[in-house]
Amino acid sequence: MILVTGATGNIGSALVKELRGIDAGPLGGLTRDAARAVFPEGVEAVEGDLVRPSSLKPALEGVRSLFLVSRLGPDAEILEAARAAGVEHVVLVSSITVQTHPHLGPAAENLAVERLLKGSGMAWTILRPTQFASNALWWAEAIRDHGAVRTPYADIGLPTIHPADIAAVARVALTESGHRGRTYALTGPQRITARQQVEALADVLGRDVALAEISREEAHRDLAALLGDETADAMLDVTGGAVNAELLMVRDTVSRIAGAPARTFRQWVSEHATAFS
Repeated sequence: MILVTGATGNIGSALVKELRGIDAGPLGGLTRDAARAVFPEGVEAVEGDLVRPSSLKPALEGVRSLFLVSRLGPDAEILEAARAAGVEHVVLVSSITVQTHPHLGPAAENLAVERLLKGSGMAWTILRPTQFASNALWWAEAIRDHGAVRTPYADIGLPTIHPADIAAVARVALTESGHRGRTYALTGPQRITARQQVEALADVLGRDVALAEISREEAHRDLAALLGDETADAMLDVTGGAVNAELLMVRDTVSRIAGAPARTFRQWVSEHATAFS
C-alpha cells in the first residue's frame, strides 16, 4: 500500500487524485477521524495522528511506500514507526530553504529531518519546493472583507509553485523507478511578485483588490503574533528580505520529472477563486 499523510491538505489531496488517476494499487489516506473522512472511491481512510506516533502502528501495517510532509509531528518517532512497520520508501516534502538559507532555524529543522530519513535504512526521495501558491490563502479573509492586501516586498518575485505540481512529482517518485536516493528542488514556471499575484486575483475575481505595501516591521508584528519571532523573521527573509540567486532560480524539475509544464499562479487562483469571494 501507498499511504499519503496530510491526505486532505494542499499537496496530499492532489496526490491522492494523481495516484487514483493512474491506478497505483492499494492506496490509503491518513486521517485523524476515519469515520468523517471523505476520499475518492478506492482510497482507504486510514486512522492515525502524526502528532501521536503511537497511533501510527496499525496505520502503517502493510504500507510499503509513505508520503510525508516534514515537521507535522515528532519526525524521529514517525520515521522510526515507519521503519519498524516495514515501510520501504519514504517521499519527504522538505523545503528549498535547506539549500538557499541553511542558517535559518526552520531550514535547519528541515535538514535535520532529511538526515534522519537518510539514516533510517529506508529508501528515500526528498522534495524541496519553494513558496507555495496556496500561501495566498493568507490574504483570503482580508480580500473577502476589505478588498485589500497588506504585504511587504511587493515587487520581489519568487518562482511560486502550485501544490499540485509537488504532488505530481511525488506521484512519479512513489510509483516509478529511478527516483530513490534523489533530492529534487521544485519551483513554478516563472517568478511572480506579490503585486502580480494580487493583480491575478483581481482579474480572476472580477473585482478590485488593492495592495498596500507595508514595512518589514509591520509585517513582523503581524506574523510573530501567529508564528513566533524566529519563524516570522525566517519567513520575511525568504519572501524578500534576504533573497539570493539560488532562491530566485526557476527550475525545470516539475516538467522534467512529471512530464507536464509546471502550473502557473493564475491557474491556482482560477481553481480556488471561491476562497476569496
